[in-house]
Amino acid sequence: MPRPFAAYLRVYEPLLALGDPPDERLLEAVEAARLDRSAAGLREQALWLKSQHVGRLLPAELADGRAAPSLVTDVLVLDPEDVPEGEHGDAGPGPLICPMEIRARSAAALVTFLGDAHPALKNAVLDAGGATLDTIRSRAKSAIGDLSASASHTLSTTWTVPLPWFVLFDPGMRRIKLGKGRHDPEREVSWRVSIADARHRAREVGDLLEATFGDSGPGRVLLETRRWLDSFHPGSAVELDYGGLVQLFADSILQADTTAEEVHDILDALRTGNVDELAELFADLRDFWGDLAARERAN
Repeated sequence: MPRPFAAYLRVYEPLLALGDPPDERLLEAVEAARLDRSAAGLREQALWLKSQHVGRLLPAELADGRAAPSLVTDVLVLDPEDVPEGEHGDAGPGPLICPMEIRARSAAALVTFLGDAHPALKNAVLDAGGATLDTIRSRAKSAIGDLSASASHTLSTTWTVPLPWFVLFDPGMRRIKLGKGRHDPEREVSWRVSIADARHRAREVGDLLEATFGDSGPGRVLLETRRWLDSFHPGSAVELDYGGLVQLFADSILQADTTAEEVHDILDALRTGNVDELAELFADLRDFWGDLAARERAN
């Protein structure tokens, strides 16, 4: 089964940030490390499908609305040795843990959808679920309370990657594995950085974008990302993962992808006021990611 066409920005926190002492079930899950990055999207997909099949409001919850045990045991584990040394602080101590928090993330997405959806679509969803808006909000609030921090450890986006996310990473630290084809679970494009370095870059570039664009567009995205990063332990690591998007590109396209470098070139052009270079770089990125946007519309 193909992985969902989603990319992820994840924070991995030191184990003690998730409870002191940590839950015994969490310790066992970390020791087993059954989930890896390639399986994470499929796990989310499976829980969503199961919840729809049994008629539950949210995935990863029991029939009575409480969180399923997977709240504690669905985690990704990262060794600090796999995070590049930071200029402003290193990640650790290890192991570093990213709780998947599927129920809470789904609840937040549902609340956002119900707040933004056209009334006709909203009513159709409420009728299909057999619940009132107040009931859903109450259940969602309870689910969001599952979070061990003041924010979810994972941000996700479908069919594309927000360009401000690339600001947080050194383009030269890209990890790329092509595997044996588009659907090989080992296929990967990702970057990692200590949260200290990510915060430093977000602050520095955020000031530049605010001075250039104000508090809208890419500046707004980066500001929200900065606030999100501030929710976590200073020894954390941050990962940008193309996730299932790697299935949409041929090997040669993935190898030639220079999005991270071009985003940093755009920042350099902003600093020097090179308008011609800016226009060319934006055009290149629009062409590269525009094909995925077209596929999303087609689907």
